[in-house]
Amino acid sequence: MEIAVVGNSDFILGFRLAGVEKTVAAEDDASLTEAVTRLMADEAVAILVILGSDMTRLPERLQTELGESVRPTVVSIGGEVGGLSMRDKIKRAVGVDLWK
Repeated sequence: MEIAVVGNSDFILGFRLAGVEKTVAAEDDASLTEAVTRLMADEAVAILVILGSDMTRLPERLQTELGESVRPTVVSIGGEVGGLSMRDKIKRAVGVDLWK
């Protein structure tokens, strides 16, 4: 099980320094869409990290798929995207509200 990070080179740099090996630099919309699609299909990826502003650049169909994905769990950094908070995503993935 791996953590994957996709985004511009500045965004992924910190994750590389922290030891995340699977990082994909995607500067334009086409490369971002292709990278996210490829990482979603990779069975080794358990968590996919993406910048919130990059999430809004993806096609609507792919945004919906990411918002509903349990495996990999998609974590967008920089705000709530798609109306789901981190608490709601964990609740959906685990099936229990861990804060109660």
